[in-house]
Amino acid sequence: MTDFIPTIGLEVHAQLLTKTKLFCGCPTTFGKPPNDNTCPVCLGLPGALPVLNRQAVEFAIKAGLATHGRIAHKSVFARKNYFYPDLPKGYQISQYELPLILGGHVDIVTSKGHKKIGLERIHMEEDAGKSLHEHPETRATNATWVDLNRACVPLIEIVSKPDMESTEEAVIYLKTLRAILVYLEINDGNLEEGSLRCDANISVRPIHQKELGTRAELKNINSFKNIEKALTYEINRQITRIREGQKVIQETRLWNSEKNITESMRGKEEAHDYRYFPDPDLLPLIVDDEWINKIRGCLPELPAVKQTRFMNQYKLPEYDASLLIQSQSLADFFEACVRLYNEPKKISNWIMTELLRELKNRDIEIHQSKIDTKLFTKLLQIINQGTISTNAGKEVFSKMMESGEDPEKIVQDLGLAQVSDTDSLELLINEVLKNHPDEFERLKKGDGKLMGFFVGQIMKASKGKANPKLLNELIAKKLK
Repeated sequence: MTDFIPTIGLEVHAQLLTKTKLFCGCPTTFGKPPNDNTCPVCLGLPGALPVLNRQAVEFAIKAGLATHGRIAHKSVFARKNYFYPDLPKGYQISQYELPLILGGHVDIVTSKGHKKIGLERIHMEEDAGKSLHEHPETRATNATWVDLNRACVPLIEIVSKPDMESTEEAVIYLKTLRAILVYLEINDGNLEEGSLRCDANISVRPIHQKELGTRAELKNINSFKNIEKALTYEINRQITRIREGQKVIQETRLWNSEKNITESMRGKEEAHDYRYFPDPDLLPLIVDDEWINKIRGCLPELPAVKQTRFMNQYKLPEYDASLLIQSQSLADFFEACVRLYNEPKKISNWIMTELLRELKNRDIEIHQSKIDTKLFTKLLQIINQGTISTNAGKEVFSKMMESGEDPEKIVQDLGLAQVSDTDSLELLINEVLKNHPDEFERLKKGDGKLMGFFVGQIMKASKGKANPKLLNELIAKKLK
């Protein structure tokens, strides 16, 4: 693959977190019975007229400002004409020639360093409905049913430039973009429920060739893991075809997550196939500088700014800071812990290893955890005081995740407290030294490796409860 360069562009559809739909007053609540959230407007009934949702426009402008785009003072809604059973009007209201946001970029950090991924545009559009090939109640599969709850739900489509040259860059770009949208509180970032969806345009070309190869569009990718698998598979598929002397066809392909392959869906449409024209029922959208500046003043601290602040204020490495700012709730948890226990690096280490692992194992978010900042920092403090060892602390932490109990109670119940009594440790040390006189003589003569041997033996004799820091101090005293 080193003799080929992939070129990847992503089209990300983000559902805006408005309470009502883009052109009507129907709720956008997920999980309602089929066709429950509908009205004449989103059903496309004759005579029903759309009315634009102001909050959706403000959310879209937020996304444009956060990604350094230029907000158009005048944009136009257009009809994108195509037929599909879940498209009730026979067209989708979108934006084409005059979108709301032009240009912009997203900064990403990969294993090779920093890179700027350019954006072509961000435009607003309504969602279509959903085709169900299995009945939600009877599980019958002899027909296709249509649920229009999602029809007319507000979306923004964020179209990147073809600036990504690896699967790694594409996945990091999408994660970075997702974090921005979640920080803005305009999207929940849920790929599984479809509120954040991604289509990918992929081509490959020999390393010596400047002209881009023929691209394929991938659809139906609903998780970061599947995005990585789908892009990798498609890149290898195109390279194999070229090496075998075959042509790559411009087409739309679906990702089959069961077979882990991409499958041909249809020939790739071009813009003229949709017969775009301005929607006669909607006036041009006019956005003045006063409105833009008002929204700009409400923007929160965004991930990139927060990461830089974490590195400067808390002296964290770039890697630590980049992980902690992946979600607003995780970043808030970290800062709340630091306010209670001013040890940023220790807190960061435990969040990145123990906390994130436990959250992943339980498939939950930080706000769903039974551990709060007080319990978390209390555990770190009793480890630092030498009440328990770090390994015992990990055991206590796991129990805390299960029960939400106080760490001191768990330590007491499990009998995990370290032996920090000098007299008790002296007895253990003397016993072990007595049983290994030759090794002790060699240690006194400077064989430093034996220090670990004696610590291990004493820890074993104490059933792992001896305070290792105090133990090393007492053995060092014996040597003097």
